[in-house]
Amino acid sequence: MKTTVIKYFIIKNREQYNQYCDQLETLLTLENDDALQDEIDLLTLLIEKYDEEHNTFKETDPITLLRSFMQDHHLKPQDMTGILGISKGYVSDILNYKKGLSKEVIRKLANQFKVRQEAFNRPYKLVSPVNAHLRNASVMNTTKQLQYP
Repeated sequence: MKTTVIKYFIIKNREQYNQYCDQLETLLTLENDDALQDEIDLLTLLIEKYDEEHNTFKETDPITLLRSFMQDHHLKPQDMTGILGISKGYVSDILNYKKGLSKEVIRKLANQFKVRQEAFNRPYKLVSPVNAHLRNASVMNTTKQLQYP
């Protein structure tokens, strides 16, 4: 009779969550094969389940979340230009709430930090005087003149 050792369990606390996140980060640096990909997929699923149940991202606006990830991964704004393929000015505008996140930037951030796109794809207030009248970032890049009642 073969005994199977279970390596991962449902995440029950923040300490276990942090351990699994660290483990996932380590696995992502290794050369990938099918067995490793299964382990990565399982850890990702467990982490996402914990995130959903504990609303770890829902109260945090996307820019605060991005800044937190950057700090956790020791990334500077100039590092983000290479990761996201955007200019220093655009990174600065994003981090200073002057421009919203494009769909492409949201995809790249979600991939980089191994989270769902929904973590970054939520409305937040912009501070640019030009865009101050807009309620969320999703319309801030529009060139069409907005009609107000």
